Amino acid sequence: MPDVPLLSASELTIRRDGQAILEDVALSVMPGEIHVVIGPNGAGKSSLLGALLGQTVFSGAVRCHFRGSGRIGLVPQSFPVDRTLPVTVTEFLALSRQRLPICFGVRAAARRRIHDLLEQVGLPEIGSRRLGALSGGELRRVLLANAMDPEPELIFLDEPASGLDQASAARLEEILLAMRKAAGTTVVMVSHDLAQVRRLADRVTWLDRSVRAAGSPAEVLGDKPFFPFADPGLPAPSSPEVR
Repeated sequence: MPDVPLLSASELTIRRDGQAILEDVALSVMPGEIHVVIGPNGAGKSSLLGALLGQTVFSGAVRCHFRGSGRIGLVPQSFPVDRTLPVTVTEFLALSRQRLPICFGVRAAARRRIHDLLEQVGLPEIGSRRLGALSGGELRRVLLANAMDPEPELIFLDEPASGLDQASAARLEEILLAMRKAAGTTVVMVSHDLAQVRRLADRVTWLDRSVRAAGSPAEVLGDKPFFPFADPGLPAPSSPEVR
């Protein structure tokens, strides 16, 4: 089924207190695609991810056609951490990688796998640090490491480059491209970094409570040096799929 989307949504609508957060959204994500959702603050991007993950009540339809493991990874935009919690990065990552409670220690096999994951995200030295002592960018990369194992068929990332320096953001892009090349991982990502969108995305959906445009980065963003999210009165760019 080469032309069947791995993930699709139709007529997806979210209302809260009678107000439309999202209205009649259609989305189609093909297998192995890096699909980036863009839009201004308050456009409903995170709400869309919540609906696709089954975490937010919506009307309409969401369909998945998995071809492999069906595993889903998630790197959220925020992850509240109790700064006083005496849990190390290794212990946090071990929670879902061994049956033995971490109060009895982390098994050698889990420790090796965790070190490999941290090395992949460029943080091999932080396993012994407390989770609550990490910077926002470091925590984001630890959450990415957590989402990478077991290897997901589909991974969602909500503003993954937020709080990362340029080198770390570039490393993130390398990881996502490597995951797709090695395992055909499909990526759905929310981003405000339009330079990153142009480099990374196969397909872009411009969301502002409803879909304003969808297509390749060139079709949606054109050759503009910036994108006028701040002006909702501007027309959608010329695209065969503008709504």
